[in-house]
Amino acid sequence: MTSEPVGADPYLAARLRIAVGRLSRRIRLDTNDVPPLQLSTLTSIEEHGPLRLGELAVREAVTAPTMTRVLAALDERDLIVRSPDPDDARSTRVTLSEAGARVLREVRSQRTALLDARLARLTDEQRAAVLAALPALEALVTEE
Repeated sequence: MTSEPVGADPYLAARLRIAVGRLSRRIRLDTNDVPPLQLSTLTSIEEHGPLRLGELAVREAVTAPTMTRVLAALDERDLIVRSPDPDDARSTRVTLSEAGARVLREVRSQRTALLDARLARLTDEQRAAVLAALPALEALVTEE
């Protein structure tokens, strides 16, 4: 016999998963021409860079050949800068270029504007409910 955690509500969890997933997908589809893995890679580089290809592959949970293709596409668009790794002459480290940082700012701005437009469609009461729910939603994404 399995015991459910106190307060577990599968119906709530399912509805929240669906709503958050759909909202996230809608925002992703309505913005930018940077594919999701490339965008995620740029974000990882911004947050943790400079990084080696292998480190990026682990962070993005992809194979090294996949990351090689991602970095080639980003390099082709001048969104990254490759530099020699001071600790390993056979490797390079990747950082964001100015253009890469600009793309991230633009994507974030576009996505915030799209979400703002969707929030504007809500009633005052619905927006207040979303605001009141933010601390709980933010708690869901923090690590234990």
